[in-house]
Amino acid sequence: MKVKTLILPLSLAISGALFAQAASAAETPKLDKREARQKVRIDQGAASGQLTPKEAARLEKREDALAANEQAAKADGVVTRKERVRLQRQADRNSAAIYKQKHDAQKTPATQ
Repeated sequence: MKVKTLILPLSLAISGALFAQAASAAETPKLDKREARQKVRIDQGAASGQLTPKEAARLEKREDALAANEQAAKADGVVTRKERVRLQRQADRNSAAIYKQKHDAQKTPATQ
């Protein structure tokens, strides 16, 4: 009798833990925060005149491509280690491009 009463709660606890693990496998909170910070950097650069409108649009397009790749990685419900590494490297390249464009000699005409 006691074994039967323990089996149901134990099986529910295990299935709940597995479900939580599966749900978190498709999430990328660090990448999401990073994308938001990079978006702010682009917006700040455009507002201050460090980025020309064309540069800002090009950087936004790169960020959109990263978001699309992230959605493709999440499509099967699991973001693998290989996919995470690929996404982080793409974010690294985007971050370097933002820095490079913000610190080059080009400025918007109003701020020159």
